[in-house]
Amino acid sequence: MTLIDVAIIGGGASGTTTAFHLANTNKKVCILEKNTHTSQRICGGGMSAAVQNWFPFKLLPIVDEIITNVEFSWNNTDKVVTKLPGSSPFWIVKREKLDSFLLDQALNSGCNLLTTFNVVNIKKSSNIWQITALDGRQIEAKAVVIADGSQSPWPKIFKLGPKKQKFACTFSGRIKRKGNLRSETARFEFGLVRNGFAWAFPLNNEVNIGMGTFLDNKNSIPVEEILKSFLPDLGFDPSEVIGQETKLRVWNGHSNLNGDGILLVGDAASLCDPFLAEGLRPALMSGFEAAKCLIYWLDGKVNSLDEYTKVMKNNWGNSMAWGKRISQVFYRFPKVGYQLGVKRPTAPERIAKILSGEMSYEDIAKRVIKRLLFQNSDS
Repeated sequence: MTLIDVAIIGGGASGTTTAFHLANTNKKVCILEKNTHTSQRICGGGMSAAVQNWFPFKLLPIVDEIITNVEFSWNNTDKVVTKLPGSSPFWIVKREKLDSFLLDQALNSGCNLLTTFNVVNIKKSSNIWQITALDGRQIEAKAVVIADGSQSPWPKIFKLGPKKQKFACTFSGRIKRKGNLRSETARFEFGLVRNGFAWAFPLNNEVNIGMGTFLDNKNSIPVEEILKSFLPDLGFDPSEVIGQETKLRVWNGHSNLNGDGILLVGDAASLCDPFLAEGLRPALMSGFEAAKCLIYWLDGKVNSLDEYTKVMKNNWGNSMAWGKRISQVFYRFPKVGYQLGVKRPTAPERIAKILSGEMSYEDIAKRVIKRLLFQNSDS
């Protein structure tokens, strides 16, 4: 059996990003994907244009919509519209198109792909990782990247990621026309979903519809009830939506994202924003940073992958720590949060800057939390 440098479990956005950067430096890499990569992957699909910084090739050809305005609403009324700062700060993509594009880039750089490889066992022996599929196929690698998403069992098995995993209940769907949703405009609705929000993101002649609840995830979301309230305002009928409910693993505290020759990326690393549910930017960021650390490690320049955890803490986790606090306050007092956290003259622009990657939660958190708690104590 040929020994490879890195086996990547999962061929989504984070896994393919990691694979491309490794293969692009002539590392022997193989993506182990349990599916065949032909299925539609519906999610919000929003990501900051800043992700372009992590790739030497242009992502714009696969972008369906460039968002220039964000519209906020409370129960479909009391709307606030703000223009996003900068040039092309927020992009909407079809997830299946993004994943396929990144996979092609990885394969063209020399990465290998094994499909229908449903991993059932990962073990280490004499510094070599052995990965076994349900059908008995095996791969041996110097390092393993766990990139198989929110339902991955491996972080818990290897005691990586948050000690207590936190999940948001989400629904993602797609409608095959634009309706009343204006081009280049993303919609966020904060009044209809308990402890969360709903969204509508335009695509090329389609719309991604979704909702998520972030505090009380013991019960499923009343999807049909919310769609009946949300969609008519956008010119849609609930029967037009094709989608599904999922559990999305969100950031829940600083944690170790690497072991000896193994690390987590993307949703498997619990990187999703606990306030606005942004998952693509941290997925691509983690793939880039994971590959960079692995290259140094494989080349013998460092003795461990610990730098990966440190970098993700500094570049993402510190902001998410504040995002979590904002989420806990905002979604407990959503009406007050909307009035003071969204309708204030400067607030929409700040949210827009968070979406565009120009500002972190840490930049605004202390002021927002004090304002919300003070207002609630007086009410």
